[in-house]
Amino acid sequence: MKKLFQTLAASFVALAVVVVAANADELFGVMTKVDPETKKATVVEKDTDKEVTVTITDATEYVTKNGPGKVDFEKVAKQIEKAKEKGRKGINVQVTHEKGVASKIAPVFKKAAQ
Repeated sequence: MKKLFQTLAASFVALAVVVVAANADELFGVMTKVDPETKKATVVEKDTDKEVTVTITDATEYVTKNGPGKVDFEKVAKQIEKAKEKGRKGINVQVTHEKGVASKIAPVFKKAAQ
């Protein structure tokens, strides 16, 4: 009986993860600014050039080459400024969000030509 309960519980958890992932939207674009006061980021959507504002919460993951962590507004702002100094609009990102609230932000790096 215990095994059956564990199997059912694991199945429900897996189903919940799939449902949450299915409801989330993906936004690809260039992050042009972050505002630590309002906990918002502005992303210019790829292909449409439409500005989209997403809310960043304490649960939002910022994924780097070192793994996921919390959003460090100061570091992200510096990355955006460095990108702008190099003539770009900001940093390329992929944002997973639901109704404008970001659950994950991941910088997108262009692959080097081989």
